[in-house]
Amino acid sequence: MTNKILINGEWRDGAGAEFKSFDPSTGEVIWSGAAATKADVHDAVSAARAAFKSWALTPLETRIAIVENYRDLIKRDADELATLISRETGKPYWETKTEAAAVAGKIDISVKAYHERTGAKETPGATTAMLRHKPHGVMAVLGPYNFPAHLANGHMVPALIAGNTVVFKPSEMTPGPGAFIVERMVEAGVPAGVVNMVQGARETGEALTAAGHDGRVNGILFTGGAKTGLAIHKMFADRLDVILALELGGNNPLIWWDTDDLDAAAFAVVQSAFLTSGQRCTCARRLIVPEGVKGDVAIDALVKLTDRLIIDRPFADPQPFMGPVISPRVAEGLERAFDQLVEGEGEAIRNLSVRDEGSAFVSPGIIDVTRSGAVPDEEHFGPLLKVWRVAAFDEAIERANATKFGLSAGLLSDDKAKWEKFIALSRAGIVNWNRQTTGAAGSAPFGGIGASGNHRPAAYYAADYCAYPVASMEGEGLLPLAEDQVGVK
Repeated sequence: MTNKILINGEWRDGAGAEFKSFDPSTGEVIWSGAAATKADVHDAVSAARAAFKSWALTPLETRIAIVENYRDLIKRDADELATLISRETGKPYWETKTEAAAVAGKIDISVKAYHERTGAKETPGATTAMLRHKPHGVMAVLGPYNFPAHLANGHMVPALIAGNTVVFKPSEMTPGPGAFIVERMVEAGVPAGVVNMVQGARETGEALTAAGHDGRVNGILFTGGAKTGLAIHKMFADRLDVILALELGGNNPLIWWDTDDLDAAAFAVVQSAFLTSGQRCTCARRLIVPEGVKGDVAIDALVKLTDRLIIDRPFADPQPFMGPVISPRVAEGLERAFDQLVEGEGEAIRNLSVRDEGSAFVSPGIIDVTRSGAVPDEEHFGPLLKVWRVAAFDEAIERANATKFGLSAGLLSDDKAKWEKFIALSRAGIVNWNRQTTGAAGSAPFGGIGASGNHRPAAYYAADYCAYPVASMEGEGLLPLAEDQVGVK
């Protein structure tokens, strides 16, 4: 794994300040290198622009062959990638093995999506009607820390297949997995300048987005928080020529209503709220249950299961359900957010607290906010679950929709009629029934409405924002002027 940046096929040191990433479970330094400066970013964008014409003219079959080589290299080194992700994010090893598999699996899915959604279609006749899709140009990819390989890969692979070139900035919290996948792309035969990588924090990201606003980058593909996404959206309000794909967060609701199997439903809630230590954008942040005995029984089952969860280091034996959050600073912020909810008359069911001072490990928090005053409509990116109790199912749907976000939502219920009502009235891009809110298929679109994105879902639909449609009317020769042409003497 390199600690350098990649510009025009050459690995070199960044010219900026040194920064480091840490194993959140131990505090050990995992990666150390120099950030890319504005000049470095300028060089990376220039390299991508210079490489675009040749890559766009490269036959599709050749581009696909290269990304398939990349797929095979990821499969070869999957254990190494999973180990690196665990060390840099703190996620359990069992979970990061699924992320490494998803990185490799994205290639075949993306090839299929390209042909199905953005390929060429011909309608023959005296005049042939053709539909083609063409690449935009240079794509800036800004990756997140929670899935540092998979989510960035989900932007980059469709972009490359379509014929775009890429400048990629991994999260400064997890630079290692980003460098890892780019190294494999180079090994797979991606030509110089087609993929470039710059490392760094906010300043590097701002330099890359500024290149888009200056017209040197044709698309910004961002996965991260809603505040940053909104800032990018505002920045490009006067640039209709730059495509934005903003995959943001959510304040996701999960309704638990009338289930006979309480243990199975409790497990679905735990998977929804606490998987990846609550650091998935689709995690349930709000649990809505009936008032009275039914709600009490449900919460009791949830608490009993939550108390059994193993929280430990990524490679511990037995394997934990969840590890730490990404950093001690994030852990402190989550604990502070929980305390503020308690101060706002929330009833603590299970405290979210930092395990040891200066640690990134936190216990999952559950808090009843039914009688609280104004509860902020915010995404707390960690294992913090807020509970509302309501009198009727219609009120549960209203409570679920009471958010500016709209990424994921779920219903746990044995009543199909309730599901049919919920799927019709819920407002989210991912809506699940009797499955965790964190469950999503790579063969489906991934994204949401409202503050959760800008109506450009990723996953299978990433092909849509990586190419634009071109309609053509074509003939091998000109049409002759008819003797009886209307309007001509």
